[in-house]
Amino acid sequence: MAMVEAQGLKRSYGGLEALKGLSFEVERNEIFGIIGPDGAGKTTLFRVLTTLLLADEGGASVDGLDVVKDFMAIRERVGYMPGRFSLYQDLSVEENLRFFATVFGAKVEENYELIADIYGRLEPFRKRRAGALSGGMKQKLALCCALIHRPRILFLDEPTTGVDPVSRAEFWEMLRRLRGQGITILVSTPYMDEASLCDRIALIQDGRFLDIDSPAGVVSKYGKELFAVRGKRMSALLSDLRANAKVASCFAFGDSQHVAAAPGSLSVEELERYLVSRGHEDAEVSRVEPSVEDLFMDIASSGAV
Repeated sequence: MAMVEAQGLKRSYGGLEALKGLSFEVERNEIFGIIGPDGAGKTTLFRVLTTLLLADEGGASVDGLDVVKDFMAIRERVGYMPGRFSLYQDLSVEENLRFFATVFGAKVEENYELIADIYGRLEPFRKRRAGALSGGMKQKLALCCALIHRPRILFLDEPTTGVDPVSRAEFWEMLRRLRGQGITILVSTPYMDEASLCDRIALIQDGRFLDIDSPAGVVSKYGKELFAVRGKRMSALLSDLRANAKVASCFAFGDSQHVAAAPGSLSVEELERYLVSRGHEDAEVSRVEPSVEDLFMDIASSGAV
């Protein structure tokens, strides 16, 4: 039995459709990522699944329980870490942890082994007010509080947003260890590079899923040839590349422009000659393998859902 099942979930705020008929399943003991930009519907989806918001249409279950009929039972089985830091800023690290354990009728000592690895990094600051912690430390404390009652499934809404790269890497390593302890994890993120750290992902935009598959499965569906182009005049380079009739799409990607073309329609040499004719003598062109972000941009720009 799937740990999470959703069928046709719809939710609107006035005239704004936040969820447009989402359906998916999350298997037991997997890390499932909801990947998409701000405003795509990730938080609304998580709030429906954690019984904090009612859907307008459709239904969902978590651990076999209906999110409407069995909402109280679900709240005992899930851990939820919202996108914004929501712990008590004036309470200390230790006080926050004990408070959330008490809310769920648990004791810190009962489930300490579950959070020991994470809390061990916070222990030197256990008397410090939560509001005075760094971003990475706040993140670890919030995760501890979401875990202290030993949930069967974790919902983490953009947990690494605004956190430094080292803390991001540490956080994902924690998630892998938690999965190893039998906890199913749903995590949302706007960072496309984090998609590869999940077992399966759902790409979301404007309240709709664009694709659901493993990260490798998503990338395998990219049906174009991809080139990376670098040069000194990046803005002009982007405009000139988009003006080429053989270029299907072109988007800024870090320090380069990613250029997509139909298979066999364009070569590195041909693209170099074209750019030289446009005054980009310094341009460097190479073939690259597509990423989840390339697939997302390709689907989103084409309007395919």
